Amino acid sequence: MTTSVSIHPVDQGFAGEVSNVDLTQPLTPEEVAAIEAGMDRHAVLVFRDQNITDEQQISFSLHFGEIEDSVGGNVTRGSQERLDYRLNDLSNLDADHNPLARDDRRRHFNLGNHLWHSDSSYRAIPATYSLLSARAIPAEGGSTEFADMRAAWDALDNATRTEVEELICEHSLIYSRGLLGFSEFTDDELALMKPVRQSLVRTHPVSGRRSLYLSSHAGTIVGRSLAEARLFLMDLTEFATQRRFVCVHQWRQHDLVMWDNRQTMHRARAYDEIQVRDMRRTTIAGKAQTTDQGGKLEGTAKRG
Repeated sequence: MTTSVSIHPVDQGFAGEVSNVDLTQPLTPEEVAAIEAGMDRHAVLVFRDQNITDEQQISFSLHFGEIEDSVGGNVTRGSQERLDYRLNDLSNLDADHNPLARDDRRRHFNLGNHLWHSDSSYRAIPATYSLLSARAIPAEGGSTEFADMRAAWDALDNATRTEVEELICEHSLIYSRGLLGFSEFTDDELALMKPVRQSLVRTHPVSGRRSLYLSSHAGTIVGRSLAEARLFLMDLTEFATQRRFVCVHQWRQHDLVMWDNRQTMHRARAYDEIQVRDMRRTTIAGKAQTTDQGGKLEGTAKRG
């Protein structure tokens, strides 16, 4: 059976824009297969004019795997929650749907989303896809940038490829937020955000393409000193986020953007936070670790 789903390459083929699909309606197996094939090729897909509810977003997401629980990925607790536990609240809103105060602890933590990162690389089993729905957007700013980690790998010189191929990094939200001076973690949060190991190079299970697995959550490299590891990761990230590897998504209300965290990094850009930006993300759980979590990590940073 054929499908009417169409995917038009944009940004020199890095991303794809999807048409002839309505995410408010149940999808056929053929439509799901076409979207998955598009993800394997492009790693970022844009769905325009999708005025969906939370339940519709959850239903669409479940075609691609189990949805991660949002617990452990933020510092929002209890009565502060606005959304279902399967949705990550990437808005600038409090529980009463008002913009967060400038000095709000949650706002300070969320500023980490402006750093280049891969969603859930801080989990022992990291995420595959993320699906972000724009329910309300500011008049200006607030775009999202994506960096193609496949293209970055392809552009590496042979000596650097050899150097990074077997490296193991340690990832944690403690590291990424620490880059911005955020250190106000509770004991429970520190326990949830315990560092995990990830391979620095990954291979896509369908295309076979290799990619760098970088993120601001990566705080050190096993077997290297902290200073040496962080300088190396800074240099590698600078290389991998050159403009030639990056596409920019300018949000429209009711856009849904889906991306593959195994093959890309992304970051949010600044906007006027007096205005409402209501963004809701579902994240598809991975199925396997990228590397063994056992043993003592060498050269790791101390918490503090």
